[in-house]
Amino acid sequence: MLLSIVVPTFNEAPNIEELVRRIASAVDGAGIEAELVIVDDSTDATPDVIREVAERMTAERAEDAASRPLPVRLIHRDHPTGGLGGAVMAGFAAAESDACLVMDGDLQHPPEEIPELWRRFVRGDVDVVIASRYAGGGTAEGLADRTRVLVSKGATALTRAMFPIRLKDVSDPMTGFFVVDRRTVDGAQLKPRGFKILLEILARRPMRVAEVPFDFADRHAGESKASVRQGVHFLTQLTALRFGKMSLFAMIGGLGAIANIAIVWALTHMDVDYIVAAVIAAEVTIIGNFLLQERFVFQDMRENASGVWQRFAKSFAFNNAEAVIRIPIVALMVSSGHISAVVATAITLVIAFFVRFVFHSLVVYAPRKAGAESPARALLDELDAQATAPGEL
Repeated sequence: MLLSIVVPTFNEAPNIEELVRRIASAVDGAGIEAELVIVDDSTDATPDVIREVAERMTAERAEDAASRPLPVRLIHRDHPTGGLGGAVMAGFAAAESDACLVMDGDLQHPPEEIPELWRRFVRGDVDVVIASRYAGGGTAEGLADRTRVLVSKGATALTRAMFPIRLKDVSDPMTGFFVVDRRTVDGAQLKPRGFKILLEILARRPMRVAEVPFDFADRHAGESKASVRQGVHFLTQLTALRFGKMSLFAMIGGLGAIANIAIVWALTHMDVDYIVAAVIAAEVTIIGNFLLQERFVFQDMRENASGVWQRFAKSFAFNNAEAVIRIPIVALMVSSGHISAVVATAITLVIAFFVRFVFHSLVVYAPRKAGAESPARALLDELDAQATAPGEL
């Protein structure tokens, strides 16, 4: 086999016949020698439908000499572990080929895109080719409504913020439509406990990545599996993958929040106007947080990012802009909401924490683009290097 197509399914009986037919047509038309491995965790009639469709298609293709055979194998897990990610890993283990294409069984990943993904993969210069909703001409129109679009984009931004180096060339780490060389995937290292198996693969080790845009289609039949529970599961998976950096950022943010509240409390008890107190507290904690983040949170990203003064300028400017927005909100809450200055400050700081983390990961410590360094930046970086070099004053 040149290509093993792995499809994890859960109660997708109405989609199976159309799925198999379109996959067979796509690989046949492109001349790809492939197999279809369906790993099924269903509690309905999906396994029986898969067997019936596979037998019928095998018979039909045997009668048509011009058609390539498409072996369809079913792995039904009576006691599934690891969710969708575990199903994909079971498919990798059973695949005949090292080149494995993963896609969903609801036809929101159009099988007609398989040849394009395959052509990019066989060029041989990458480990994984991702079908992206957010690269080039890709779209996410198949998402049910505007809320799901916003949730998807927000989750993608948060994910990239938590892995800014590993995912710097990935616009859609949340996709479940990709081709990967399974030899580059360390099954012992992965902990497939969620439905975002690509994120697990990319976050665990450096990978050479290419993207192909695609249009995320409407579900063919059945109901979406997306739910609040799945959202909580994703956040748990994401936190487990990047717990260290996120927790340190949260810890420093928490210390800064305590310092901020303490300064506001102290100054207001000294009869300083609460607006002035909030401004002073914000400036002190902005500087303190930056110094601690440099030392403990983003120390592994500083080498590839811009110079320290540029990082400070970005951080300082953003946090002050955030404070300009936040402090009037504090004032509004105090004046019209019958909330104390301390409580209002605490509430707004919690919200600001998440916004700050995303900005610092994606912007302040973003890797410099090759060849994009200007003479002015080179001079600043050199001054920065000289100023921070070890030695005696």
